[in-house]
Order: sequence, then structure tokens, then C-alpha cells
Amino acid sequence: MHVQVLLSTFNGELYIAEQIESIISQTYNDISILIRDDGSQDNTLEILQYYTLKYPGRIKLIKGYNIGAVESFQVLLKEADGSPSYYSYCDQDDVWLPHRVETAVNALNKLDNNKPLMHFTLTYLTDSKLGRIKAWPKSPTKNLSFYNALIENIAVGTTITINKAARDRITRRNPDTSNIIMHDWWSYLCISALGEVVFDSVPSVLYRQHDKNLIGGNKSLKDFILRKVRSYSSNKGKRMLYKQALEFWKCYEDDMNGAQREQLELFLKPRNNMYERVLYLKKTQLYRQSLEGDFLFKFLILIGYI
Repeated sequence: MHVQVLLSTFNGELYIAEQIESIISQTYNDISILIRDDGSQDNTLEILQYYTLKYPGRIKLIKGYNIGAVESFQVLLKEADGSPSYYSYCDQDDVWLPHRVETAVNALNKLDNNKPLMHFTLTYLTDSKLGRIKAWPKSPTKNLSFYNALIENIAVGTTITINKAARDRITRRNPDTSNIIMHDWWSYLCISALGEVVFDSVPSVLYRQHDKNLIGGNKSLKDFILRKVRSYSSNKGKRMLYKQALEFWKCYEDDMNGAQREQLELFLKPRNNMYERVLYLKKTQLYRQSLEGDFLFKFLILIGYI
């Protein structure tokens, strides 16, 4: 079972070498790496070119211009080889633990690979020098389903591995990536609706936190609430859940089952007054994994942010 690692880089000179070495050093050996550089301005490209020479045939480099992480990963999925059995997302500044790929392959091999599959794990949140802080995020306590994925992402991208059926299903459509919040969330949304998502609580990645992180881990309930309220208070954040849901509708309306379609239509329907918002909360089956997350979702519905 061949695994192709999909790695997007942008100004990653500080940590990219360590990440690549951790991929090459996996206990699972049948791995290749497809890297797309998103227009780096530092020495990232020079480092990547060195590694393509050091590991000929195992690493392929695409030199791109800056289009952002979401679209960059969409390009990687489309440019990936059609033959591998599995595809693993990868960030530039983390370090994979030796079992990262082997764990995913073993788990996915036990399932029906004719349908879209996705595997993900927890991480070890670390400081910039990889000193471990804690396992992150919290393990999901509720089902991994479309009704969760529509309003919450629980999968850290660099821990995600998908099968060929999932990759083919995602690339079959051409979504407007400006309406996608993040590539890992889009994968969770698509595969939870069209296939099966599995989770492993054993961390597989050292998830490095530093001042250049695109997205990092929340460290407290206060941080969580403040970050969410700030994002929803902005004009962009206020509509992004809606825009992503609508984009999913445009791409996969015909692929959903009846219950999924009903819940998505209900979510997208305008709620212009308090009565309509309360009525929606009585009908919706959508949920977040935590009690505080569920409360925040309902609160934001009631005040009209969502």
C-alpha cells in the first residue's frame, strides 16, 4: 500500500528539514512526498531542492505562487499520483512521530476501501523546541458525522490520512476555495457525509506552536470563547460557516442522503427573527463535541451571528 504525503510549504525554512526527515524516517517505508511551495520568499525552496536530490524518486517538488493553504492543498490533491492507496496531509513546521503513517495504514486497511475513508489522531502540542505541553485537542466524545462536521472541525490536518476513494471524490468537484475555511475541515465535511471517518486517540504528531503558526491550539476555555466570538463578530467570520455549507451543497447536493440534505437545507435557510431562530434550534440535529461548544453554537444562532 503506497502512501503519498501531500506537503504545502510557505516561508518554512526554520523547520521544514526536520519535518521532511521525520517523514523519511517513518516505520512504514512505502512513502513518497509531493511538495507544493506556495511562493516562499525565504530559503525554503533551496532546502526543498536539496532534499529532492538527497532522496531522488521519493520527493517531487511543485514550485507555485502564493494562493494560500486551502487552495494549495486542493492543488496537491489534484496533482497527486493516481496510484497510491492512501494520501496523508502534512504541515511544514511539525514533526511526525515514527508510527504516524503505519498507524493510519493499519487502521484504514481494516475498512472497506471502496468507499471514502479518513483517519486522524490527536497530536502532542509542543513549544517551538518540541517540548511537549499536552495531548491536543480533546478526544471527540460524540459521533464523527456530517452533523458535527457542518459546524465544527475536530481533525488536525497534519494527522489526516485519506484513501484513494476519498481523494477521487474530493477532486471530482471544483469548489470555490474562498468559501472553504480550511482544507482539513473540508475533508472532514466531505468524507463524513460520503464515507467513513475514524479516530485514534494516540498522538501521532508533534504539533509545534510558534509565532508564525497559521492555526494553533487553544489553551483554555477563555481562549476558545474569545477566539470564536472574535471570528464570528467579523464580517468574514460571521458568514464563513454559511458559505462553506453552501459550497458543500453546490458540490455534493446529489450525493447526500435525505436526512443530511434536510439538515443542510435547514441550516442554510434564513432566520430573520428570534422566533425562527428558536424554531431552528428545536429542529436541528447539528452538534459540537463539547458542552461549551454546543452552548456557544446555540448562543450565536440566537443572536443572529450564524
